Amino acid sequence: MLSKNEVKYIQSLGHKKRRAEERLFIAEGSKILAEFIREMPQQIFRLYATEDFFQKHTEAQQIADKRVITDEDLQRISQLQTPHEALALIRYFPEPDEKLTPNGWSLALDGIRDPGNMGTIIRLADWFGIETIICSPDCADVYNPKVVQATMGSIMRVKIIEQELGDFLAKQNIPVAGAVLGGDQLGSYQFPSSGILVIGNEANGISKELLPFLTQQVMIPRFGHAESLNAATATGILLWELKRNG
Repeated sequence: MLSKNEVKYIQSLGHKKRRAEERLFIAEGSKILAEFIREMPQQIFRLYATEDFFQKHTEAQQIADKRVITDEDLQRISQLQTPHEALALIRYFPEPDEKLTPNGWSLALDGIRDPGNMGTIIRLADWFGIETIICSPDCADVYNPKVVQATMGSIMRVKIIEQELGDFLAKQNIPVAGAVLGGDQLGSYQFPSSGILVIGNEANGISKELLPFLTQQVMIPRFGHAESLNAATATGILLWELKRNG
C-alpha cells in the first residue's frame, strides 16, 4: 500500500506550481503509458501500475523505478473518475527550440484555456502531421493532467513552444492564416505549402492585437444556426482543408 505522503505528493502534481517545481507531470491510462514505455521510456520518472498492466505490457519491466499497486491505490492517486491500470510521473520534455518546420505548417494557439480543447488540438496536430504548436502564455498548461489525457499520447510527438504570439508572429516572414468571422469562405482559399495557422480563444476568437499579423482571414461557412464552433472542432476542419489543398 502506498504511504499517505506518497499519495499526497502525487496528488500535488495536479497543480501547475508544483509541477513546475518538480518538473514532473502525471500521465494515466494503459494506452498512453504503453506508448510512453515504447517510445520514450527515458521520460518516465516512476511508474505505478497494477499486476494486470505488467502482465499485458512486459516491456514495462525495463522501467527502473516501478511499483506494482492495487486498484485501491490507483484510485487514491488518480486524477480520473475512472482510473485504468496505470499512472506514471513523467519528466518535463526538454525546452524546444523555436525553429518552425521548414516547408510545412505550424499552429499558433491564442488563449486556448480549456484543457480538453488544448489536448484535443495537440492530438489533431499529431494526426494531421503538424509538428509544432506555439501557445500564448494564457493557454492551458500543456502538462495539466486533463490536457495530457486528451492528447492520448500525442504530447510525445508534437513540439510545443510557449511564446507571446505578437512577438513571435512579428518575426515571421511566411503566410499567417487565421479563423475570423467575416473572413473569406474556407473553400475559396488555396492554402500555400507552408505557414502558420492561428486558432483563437473559445469565446472571443483571435485577439485584436494579432489581427494585423494575419495575411489571410478565413471563415468556416455556417449552414445551420449554431452561434459558434468549439475551438478543437474548428481546428480539425481547418487542418483538413489545409492538408487537402495545401
